[in-house]
Amino acid sequence: MDNRADVREFLTSRRARISPESVGLPVGSNRRVAGLRRSEVATLAGVSIEYYTRLERGAISGASPEVLDSLARALRLDDAERAHLFDLAHAASPVARPPKRRSAGSWAPHPSLQWVLDAVTSGPAFVRNGRMDLIAVNALARAFYKDAYDMPGEPPNLARFTFLDERGRDFHPEWDTAADVVVSILRTEAGRDPHNKELHELVGELSTRSQEFRRRWSSHNVRHHGTGFKTFHHPVVGEITVAYEGLEMAAEPGLTLTIYTAEPGSPSEEAMRLLASWAATEQTQLRDRGKQDAGKQPAG
Repeated sequence: MDNRADVREFLTSRRARISPESVGLPVGSNRRVAGLRRSEVATLAGVSIEYYTRLERGAISGASPEVLDSLARALRLDDAERAHLFDLAHAASPVARPPKRRSAGSWAPHPSLQWVLDAVTSGPAFVRNGRMDLIAVNALARAFYKDAYDMPGEPPNLARFTFLDERGRDFHPEWDTAADVVVSILRTEAGRDPHNKELHELVGELSTRSQEFRRRWSSHNVRHHGTGFKTFHHPVVGEITVAYEGLEMAAEPGLTLTIYTAEPGSPSEEAMRLLASWAATEQTQLRDRGKQDAGKQPAG
């Protein structure tokens, strides 16, 4: 897949957000562009206007790390944006090898990974890929994202749940912020792995079915999503605020292990205990129904 359009739109959008005065340049009275001109970015990056123009048109293959660093400084990119720029340049290289990614449908967690997840009993713990598929979870994570598991398709996908299910809006009290995060994670993954067919299919589906997604996707925003706090409104236990930590899995490139934890002694911790109790009850009832159904089967 040719990523020239992504390169062009990313660089153009970053250039448009920088005001001349913020970098010590005169505004002038005949400025027709939002943000900086190409010539101004070229000057700030220490490259010729001709070379920068080629870069912004998508011809980023072969750009040296030094040039990319200078460009990142000129455009005032944050760490996530800088990494995205390098990912785009790497993907554009004719000798670049696509990252090894396993299909979510064919991947199964190693037993030891499931043991690790199940050992986390005070909060949801789950593994997701860059498409935001939930591909391995503990019992609390399954209960926490119960509505996502009710949607058609396997594995459950947090991007689909956020944009295509009305329950996603209820689940995220700050839905706009949650939606921004989802899109930035998908955009970051698209820069890392532009040849991922499953990712392109998901983006196409969301773009077709959600105007909110289309608008955010066109912004080309990216982010590193490793740690912080989130508030949810769970359909069973109500409002719950958690701290989250996301860890890249060294043994499985492209996968992230995330753990949610409530503050000790807080109402959210009590809500998490209630959710664990509810999940255990649901599991017991499902197991009992399974035994009853098996007992009703005619002898063969």
